[in-house]
Amino acid sequence: MNKDKRTSEQRMDIYTRITDKMIAALNEGVRPWVQPWNSKYLTGRVSRPLRHNGEPYSGINVLLLWSEAMARGYASSTWMTFRQAQELGACVRKGETSSMVVYANRTSRTETDREGHEIERDIPFLKAYSVFNVEQIDGLGDRYADASGDGIVQRVDRIAHVDAFFAKTGAIVRQGGDKAFYAPGPDLIQMPPIETFRDVESYYATLAHESVHWAGASHRLNRDLAKYAKDRTERAREELIAELGAAFIAADLGIVPEMEPRPDHASYLASWLSVLKNDKRFIVQAAAHAQRSVAFLHDLQSEPRRDAA
Repeated sequence: MNKDKRTSEQRMDIYTRITDKMIAALNEGVRPWVQPWNSKYLTGRVSRPLRHNGEPYSGINVLLLWSEAMARGYASSTWMTFRQAQELGACVRKGETSSMVVYANRTSRTETDREGHEIERDIPFLKAYSVFNVEQIDGLGDRYADASGDGIVQRVDRIAHVDAFFAKTGAIVRQGGDKAFYAPGPDLIQMPPIETFRDVESYYATLAHESVHWAGASHRLNRDLAKYAKDRTERAREELIAELGAAFIAADLGIVPEMEPRPDHASYLASWLSVLKNDKRFIVQAAAHAQRSVAFLHDLQSEPRRDAA
């Protein structure tokens, strides 16, 4: 077997392993990116999973580690490799099993085309590696005590921060009606009045969902939204991106919505299962699209941006 074929098969195996984890959760009627908000361990404080140096994970790794934390009951959001624990003078307890995260990057290689010209070929790759939650590690002392989730952020401060976050995006948000949606034509977000939501956190989570759609517009991140209204599969794909993005934003801003299932929850679950079973790469791609949207919204925080309608 040549090196290219072996590398391709290894990469596909990683995609398959990730997708199978998501499918298993969806088959149980559970959205794995929502689970932490229902966890008793994370009540009052939600964050992205963190590396040992405090840097947050992104993309598909957020879903993988949230899912692992829920399945194993970890209160801590911090993870590290076996070697990183050793470098801190600590050790992973005997018998503990690791969790998978992935590293995505690109490399280039010089090849010769049919005409004998040398060309640079851009090759994406995905590599899996193992991490452990700090609750699986002895000898860390109190260095990661703050990661336990015991601290409670004052709700009023959290809401003020969220208000500022969405205001700085420059998105036009109209209030009224009983439906939340992003309208590409007039380029605006429509939201029911905040008073009609069960709690303010659920309002902000819904606004985050619609903001991810807004970020994907043709004059922003240029995600293809043209087929959204006509193609059920494409709609399910875009909704999955928005769901993941909203989950990431909620974690970043520290809001804890109840995440009551929407009326279309069951139909989307069925559509997502169909897409994931037929496209092993999509959950990774959806998380990457969601991450780009979230990064775009964060980038707007330094200076307000006003896009023409």
